[in-house]
Amino acid sequence: MIKSIKESDRYPTTGKKLWWIGLLYFAEGLPFGIIIDTLPVYFRLNGLSLKDIGLMSLISLPWSIKFMWAPAVDFIGRRRHWIMAAQAGMAFLTIALMGIDPSKPGVLLFSCMIGLAILSATQDIAIDAYSIEILEQSEMGTANGIRVATYRVALIVAGGLLVAIGGWISWDITFFLTAIFLGSLSCTSLLLPSTGYKRSTQSLRTIVTPLFDLLRRPGVLWVAMFILTFKLGDMAMGPMVKPFWVDRGLSTTEIGFITGTFGIVASITGALVGGSFTTKYGIFRGLWVLGIFQAVSNLGYATVATYPNTGHLGVYLASIIESFCGGLGTASFLAFLMCICKKEFAATQYAILSAIFGLTRSFSGAASGWMASLFGYDGYFFITFFLAFPAYLMLKPVKRWIDSAYE
Repeated sequence: MIKSIKESDRYPTTGKKLWWIGLLYFAEGLPFGIIIDTLPVYFRLNGLSLKDIGLMSLISLPWSIKFMWAPAVDFIGRRRHWIMAAQAGMAFLTIALMGIDPSKPGVLLFSCMIGLAILSATQDIAIDAYSIEILEQSEMGTANGIRVATYRVALIVAGGLLVAIGGWISWDITFFLTAIFLGSLSCTSLLLPSTGYKRSTQSLRTIVTPLFDLLRRPGVLWVAMFILTFKLGDMAMGPMVKPFWVDRGLSTTEIGFITGTFGIVASITGALVGGSFTTKYGIFRGLWVLGIFQAVSNLGYATVATYPNTGHLGVYLASIIESFCGGLGTASFLAFLMCICKKEFAATQYAILSAIFGLTRSFSGAASGWMASLFGYDGYFFITFFLAFPAYLMLKPVKRWIDSAYE
């Protein structure tokens, strides 16, 4: 069980907490963005088919099964040591990518990518647990706004700046700079402040308790379905966005400009607005109101794909709309996942919940290339709009879980 530390021990102020939350979630988003956003452009430029790029979404499965080793993060060692080790390992594997031919994907390439995914998922477990422990419930709305903003900035850096550098100079430079940055983050993570809690090693005897705690709550299957479907539309569309940009004739410089300039402003604004809305009106209202904006944003890409005469300006506008609305919905969704976790089981429970969400990304992404090839970009993007609405059938049990978390 978790025990409070002595009041005399150092404990960070809210401002300091928010600073670390921002840095940690940038660190969390960068390797994920490399796998999800950077590498699809890299491979498409080297001639891989949409179906093959879509199937690469299965490499994200470690994020869906990370609950299997989350108890180790809960009960062994310190959060900061897990974070540091994962970042150091990712730096090494990113360097290894420099020596692999992307036009001939083989065992070595996929091993590096899977290794990156496993280490990134492990980092996520530790960072999410650390955040749940250090934040008070009253701080979660603002913290999640910052969290989503910095996470999306990391995705934008991965899918924008790093792609642009790959086009301007070389992809080896892109991977080298990424490795240097991850190595620097690894050193910085040793300075993380105390969360204010100490975990007893006796908790090792109750390693299945976090799962049983979730399973015995009423409406658990409905809540699981909600988590699985809330961002289904976004996750299904995501893997095909960057290939769509490449096939539309955008250069790596333009791709970097879209995500690195307009996208970053729209993402930060959306995340902060979403976090503010969630803090003011509550997590439940944030979910259903902001979720609508999140769904509608997919129609921007459907429209641009349907009417090619919109040109590159149309792609710019669709990207801005999607980035802003994606930030809105994600802020409330992550606040929901955090608020229903108990602090003593933070790593394991959050890993289980986010694993359910991760399944959406993996399997919808794997099918995305086949669906886009079958229906075309325009038809497929339009279909993803409707995939966003099944989650609304599960709102009643979701509200009960939110209400019980505040009791």
